Amino acid sequence: MRIIISPAKKMNVDTDTLAPEGMPAFLEEAEQLMEWMRRLSFEEAKALWKCNDRIAEQNYRRFQEMDLRRNLTPAVIAYEGIQYQYMAPAVFGGAEAAYIQEHLRILSGFYGVLKPFDGVVPYRLEMQAKASEAGDLYKFWGEKLYREVTDRDRGTPVCGSGEKDSMQQKGERRKGALILNLASKEYSRCIERYLQPEDVFLTVTFGEVIGGKVKQKGTFAKMARGEMVRYLAEHQMEEPDGIKGFDRLGYYFSESLSTEKEYVFLKQEG
Repeated sequence: MRIIISPAKKMNVDTDTLAPEGMPAFLEEAEQLMEWMRRLSFEEAKALWKCNDRIAEQNYRRFQEMDLRRNLTPAVIAYEGIQYQYMAPAVFGGAEAAYIQEHLRILSGFYGVLKPFDGVVPYRLEMQAKASEAGDLYKFWGEKLYREVTDRDRGTPVCGSGEKDSMQQKGERRKGALILNLASKEYSRCIERYLQPEDVFLTVTFGEVIGGKVKQKGTFAKMARGEMVRYLAEHQMEEPDGIKGFDRLGYYFSESLSTEKEYVFLKQEG
């Protein structure tokens, strides 16, 4: 089982708490994006980020001074968003840390896919950013992120329907991937659009019933996603059925609202 989550906009440098355990898989692609970002004017970068002057100045300077191989912070503690605060990876024990390194993948507009302890530097580049010279980032990354998350051979094309039929006739049907989706739609679509029929893609929704419909509130959903990752690591979860017992932050599993493709957790009233 692979768990996918989104990155956070706010990042920090921490070279003391934990040491990186590897480099990002798509470092060359990140270098391409870095060089493209460096060629932007300040006003172009600010328009891309859609932020105020202070944040734009900080991130513009970061790209101009960026070194992707030095002063690195493990990705899972470099991101400072609410999801990561509730995950609290810095206090994981050895078993929990090993679990997330094996099972958790962080999707990124800049780095593509990160293992939790890959060494990174602070950046700002969201997946939905309209990167003109580099092209739409969804197109830039293409099926690479799906391949990395599912451990699919990068040299083997994702099959079309005719190729699947041929494989099945030869008895070479590929075992499907099991992906637990805790990412936002902005990031999960990078994986979802390349799913194969044999894959299982299970989205977890944390919401409330409002007007007869399940609605997610951003902050609460981010908190719950972080707690869910911690829950999975603490219980060393390997199968999705096990997550139905999640009951933190006042959430409970709704059997009636859940399907094979979506597990719905509702927040208890009061």
